Amino acid sequence: MEAPKVYIETTLFNFYFAQTRGQYYGKAVRYCRETRLFFEAVRAGKFEPYTSDYVVAELENARNDEHRIEMLQLIAGYGVKVLPRDRQARWLANLYVEAGAITEKYKSDALHIACATINGLDFIVSLNFEHIVKGKAARITAMVNDAEGFESVGIYEPGEVAYE
Repeated sequence: MEAPKVYIETTLFNFYFAQTRGQYYGKAVRYCRETRLFFEAVRAGKFEPYTSDYVVAELENARNDEHRIEMLQLIAGYGVKVLPRDRQARWLANLYVEAGAITEKYKSDALHIACATINGLDFIVSLNFEHIVKGKAARITAMVNDAEGFESVGIYEPGEVAYE
């Protein structure tokens, strides 16, 4: 059986290091731990990892040089394949925004979902609870994907898949 193809969204690269940097407390500490468990599942071959040039661009904008380098090194360190920017993904992201899945201001989050969809990935792993990991975004993007002939892409937080 093939390992599921999974899109790793920007927040996971940040949360991987958040606990060691003391950035988060309380519930967020659990997300840090689950993010590391997810990456270990990737290392063990349970998932085929992907991200995109959209994520790389966001990581490159990190203000702290050391943190930016660490996050980018996770891509090579875990064998994450980087998907290129894609005109069709931009088109689909625009449809998500028009349908109200994600606001225009956060269109980059729509690009993550669209990139995973266009490339036929099985699901997205994210900790972006404001725009990606939320019922409304999942329902509307699934509806748009269905209307445009694409398979729906599951959207999960790392704990939902790391323990499977």
